[in-house]
Amino acid sequence: MLPTQSRDFPAWYGEVVRRAGLAENAPVRGAMVIKPYGYAIWEAIQRELDERIKATGHENIYLPLFVPVSMLARERDLVEGFAPEIAVVTEAGGKRLEEPLAVRPTSEAMIWATYARWLQSYRDLPLLYNQWANAVRWELRPRLFLRTSEFLWQEGHTAHETEHEAVAEALTILHDVYADTIENVLAIPVVRGRKSESERFPGAVETYTLEALMRDGKALQAATSHYLGQGFPRAFGVRYTGRDGTEQYPYATSWGATTRLVGGVVMAHGDDRGLRLPPRVAPQQVVIVPIVRDDDGAQVLEAAASVAGELRTEGVRVRVDDRPEHRPGFKFNEWELKGVPLRVELGGRDLADATVTIARRDTGAKERIPRAGAAAAIGALLRDIQASLLERARDERERRTLRDPAGYGELIAYLREAAGFAHAPWCGRRDCEARVKAQSSATIRSLPLDDAPTPSAACICCGRPAATTAVWAQAY
Repeated sequence: MLPTQSRDFPAWYGEVVRRAGLAENAPVRGAMVIKPYGYAIWEAIQRELDERIKATGHENIYLPLFVPVSMLARERDLVEGFAPEIAVVTEAGGKRLEEPLAVRPTSEAMIWATYARWLQSYRDLPLLYNQWANAVRWELRPRLFLRTSEFLWQEGHTAHETEHEAVAEALTILHDVYADTIENVLAIPVVRGRKSESERFPGAVETYTLEALMRDGKALQAATSHYLGQGFPRAFGVRYTGRDGTEQYPYATSWGATTRLVGGVVMAHGDDRGLRLPPRVAPQQVVIVPIVRDDDGAQVLEAAASVAGELRTEGVRVRVDDRPEHRPGFKFNEWELKGVPLRVELGGRDLADATVTIARRDTGAKERIPRAGAAAAIGALLRDIQASLLERARDERERRTLRDPAGYGELIAYLREAAGFAHAPWCGRRDCEARVKAQSSATIRSLPLDDAPTPSAACICCGRPAATTAVWAQAY
C-alpha cells in the first residue's frame, strides 16, 4: 500500500516515483537515474516545448558542459548567485588543470562569450537560440525530479536590439511556450507573474515566473523567463554596430524549464492510488487488458490487437498487456499506479456482446461501450479526461487560495500550515518580505505582471501604503 497524501505527502511522492518506475537515486548523492517510464514522460514534455520554441522563431544549438572559472567570474552576479552550488573540476587526464573548469550551473557565461564572436552588426539581431542539455547545481536537500544536483532542461538565450524587444521576447516565452504547455498539455494551472527582487535570477533585471500549486498546498516554480538587460553583454564585451554607426550593447533574455515538471505532474494530479497522467503527456494513453480463458484466448487476443490497431490509426498511444504470467487484477493495479488515463478490458463476455469495458483512471468510472466505433469514443474520452484534470486542478487551487486575509496573524497562520496561496497587499519593502519568511517559511512566489499598484490598500505586514499585491506560499 502507498502512504496516503493526507498523512505523509513527501513519503507518498517518493513511493509513487519509485513504484511507478519513474526514477531512482543514483550512486552519486543528489543525482537520479531516470527510468524508461519517467523518461518517456519527459520526452513528451520535451516534444511539446520544443515545438513551441521553434514555432516562436528559435533554433537549437549546443554549448559545452565545462566553463572556465575565469569566464564565469566575469559575471559577478551570476557567480555570487550560484557560488554554493557550483561544481568545479580541478584535475583531468591525470594532471592538475592549469585553470579549473566549472560544470555549468547555467550557460549565460558561455553563451555571451560565444555571442561576442557571432554578433557584429544590427543586421545579425535578434539572436534566438535554445539548447537542450543538463546542468549541475549541488543540492543540499535533493528530491527526485524536484531538486537534483544534475537535471535535464532547456535553456534559451537571446539577444535583441531594443529593451522593448527583449521584454516582449521574455513574455512571449512565458505565455506562448511555457504556460501553454503546462496548462494545456500537463493540465496544471499556473499563476503568471514577476519575482520580487530577492527572488530574481542572479543578474536579471526582471524574472517572470509561472507558479503552480501542488496537492499538499505548496507551490512549485514551474518555469521562469528572465529579462537580463545589458549586464551580461557588458560583462563579456558583446558590442555591435548599430543603425546609426555607433557601437551598442544588445539586450538579453534567458529562460528555462526542467525535469522538475515531471515531479509537478505527479504532485498536481496524483492520488492515493498513484499517478493520474493527463492523456497528452502519458506514455501510454490506453492500456488494453485481455481477460483470457482457456476456451477463448485466441479470439480475445485477436480482438485486443484489432482494437489496438484502430486506436493507433487514430494516433492514440496504446499498449496491449498480454503478459501471461500476471493475472488481470495485478495488471489493473499496476496501470492504475502508473496513471494510464484509460483501461480497456476485453474478455469473452465482451466478445459475445460486441462491446468493450472502459475504466477511467481520473474518476474510476467504468462503462461498457459498443465495439464498433470504440476508437472514436475512446478519443472523445481522452479529450474529456485532459480537460477534467485541468478543471479539477483549478478547483483545488481555488480551494487552497486565501484572498485578502483579515490581518497579519491570519496570513502567517495560513502560510505556516502550507495551506496554499495567499494574496495580500505588500509595500515592496524587503524587511516585510523577510519577516514573513522568517515566521512562516513562505516566500513571495509572484507579483502581478502589470505592476499595477493596489489602490487604497495597506501592507499586510507593516501597514504602510501597498505598492502591489503579492502571492505568498511555502514552496519546493
